[in-house]
Amino acid sequence: MGGKQDGDEACGKPAKYDPSFRGPIKNRSCTDIICCILFLAFILGYIVVGIVAWVYGDPRQVLYPRNSTGAYCGVGANKDKPYLLYFNIFSCILPTNIIMVAENGLQCPTSQVCVSSCPEVAWTVEISQFSQNVGEVFYTANRNFCLPGVPWDMPVIQSLQQELCPSFLLPSAPALGRCLPLLNSTLPELPGISSNTSISQGISSGVLDSLNARDITVKIFEDVAQSWYWILVALAVALVLSLLFILLLRLVAGPLVLVLILGVLGVLAYGIYHCWEEYRVLRDKGASITQLGVTTNLSAYRNVQETWLAAVIVLAVLEGTLLLLLIFLRQRIRIAIALLKEASKAVGQMMSTLFYPLVTFVLLLICIVYWAMTALYLATSGQPQYVLWAPNASLPGCEKVQMNTSCNPMSQPMNSSCPGLRCVFQSYSSTGLVQRSLFNLQVYGILGLFWTLNWVLALGQCVLAGAFASFYWAFQKPQDIPTFPLSSAFIRTLRYHTGSLAFGALILSLVQIARVILEYIDNKLRGAQNPVARCIMCCFKCCLWCLEKFIKFLNRNAYIMIAIYGKNFCVSAKNAFMLLMRNIVRSPVLLFLHRSHPGPG
Repeated sequence: MGGKQDGDEACGKPAKYDPSFRGPIKNRSCTDIICCILFLAFILGYIVVGIVAWVYGDPRQVLYPRNSTGAYCGVGANKDKPYLLYFNIFSCILPTNIIMVAENGLQCPTSQVCVSSCPEVAWTVEISQFSQNVGEVFYTANRNFCLPGVPWDMPVIQSLQQELCPSFLLPSAPALGRCLPLLNSTLPELPGISSNTSISQGISSGVLDSLNARDITVKIFEDVAQSWYWILVALAVALVLSLLFILLLRLVAGPLVLVLILGVLGVLAYGIYHCWEEYRVLRDKGASITQLGVTTNLSAYRNVQETWLAAVIVLAVLEGTLLLLLIFLRQRIRIAIALLKEASKAVGQMMSTLFYPLVTFVLLLICIVYWAMTALYLATSGQPQYVLWAPNASLPGCEKVQMNTSCNPMSQPMNSSCPGLRCVFQSYSSTGLVQRSLFNLQVYGILGLFWTLNWVLALGQCVLAGAFASFYWAFQKPQDIPTFPLSSAFIRTLRYHTGSLAFGALILSLVQIARVILEYIDNKLRGAQNPVARCIMCCFKCCLWCLEKFIKFLNRNAYIMIAIYGKNFCVSAKNAFMLLMRNIVRSPVLLFLHRSHPGPG
């Protein structure tokens, strides 16, 4: 009683040698069954959400822009007119219309028409052309930018009052399916537009700020679709380099590790030299932080000597610490080199492990694509709503018309007393069971994304650990190695340990979602936060980041213990933590060399 425990007993007793133990081949049972059932039920619900989104959603709402009548540009009757033109793009940014723009997406209070090509030169209707007809001013001059159905003989002044034709054109380029004016173009004299309103303001503060994030997501998908072959080439190059590195490790592991260590020391030494030279130059100039003072411009601190002096001290401490570690842990480094040689032999016996990361990549791609398509369909599940609209509701004859009332776009209202009265697209409906539950379904999808991604990564780590463990515990190599070690480990993991992997993935997913929520709150409140609030928020984000890294590290080792001994997640995580604590000196060296090893093990 009262005796002091030694280090091993305080961190758990080491496992005793068992000559009958043959690794992860036998003595298996299902682990974390409740978590397995919960995960399978969640996946079933995730599939139901995808089906509901597919039934009610219409991705054309974000893939193609709509004109004033709600018709898609680039589809159906407008197949040869893929771009959307705003008659007065500056109406999207005027202060009186910002709220309306925010509520109605990109439906600015101006006519919008589908066009085959964007305007290339600036043009403005002259006063002398008001008495001419539309055909003379627009059609004969190849300016086909009026709304469909505008008569040839309609007076230009009447078409402008009813916003059936644009009063001016700006040189534009297509972006996200919309004709946006060029930033370097000269703004002509326009009626009703202030001279200090620039085109860049019209784009950045108007249309682009109003663009829904769904359109930007679609643009990212388009970029990936256009560069998929370069991505495959980069993956192939990385695979070849990894194979060469593993081959070199098997032949010359010692020299490679030595070159790696000397490279790190050399980089730190050069950093010390460079920082010292910068410090010396600034010291001779007398550039001190006392002259600069306290400023929020962090780049200004590069021009003071104290910054470079601090960098010299930090790098020197790192260099000295690494040298001391190399001196005192040289025996551990030799053990690590021997482990790398053994790992390269295992890869040579199980070449299929080199290609398993491709399986993980495909599974991750499926999870991401499924979530993206589900979120896209959910976001477009509302039905389009149309309302009565006129360019100027204060004109005589419009006071009897109830604006913003529902209408049918297929039967345009005929009211000659109100100039320009039309049935235009307003927004998407938020009524219905799916629309009322849209936020909850999107949250469900976000949780499904994180949980499935982390589960796929956990599956890959556990499968590879099981395959390499079957090689390690084979008494006679290669006779005692299973015929198909990787596929056996894959089936064994799915059959017995799906719940354990789901348990660990759920814990990590909750932490990652908490980080996302914190980043969202910080982004929304960044302008209203004082320095104390920003400091607190930064501390919270730093703590969650550290927690996520710790859980990832612990989960990885827990999955290895699950693959070897077949215990549940909690017991495996505890044993992994105790094992790391009993080998606290060896772990940093092995971890450092492991990070420099690109192979699948």
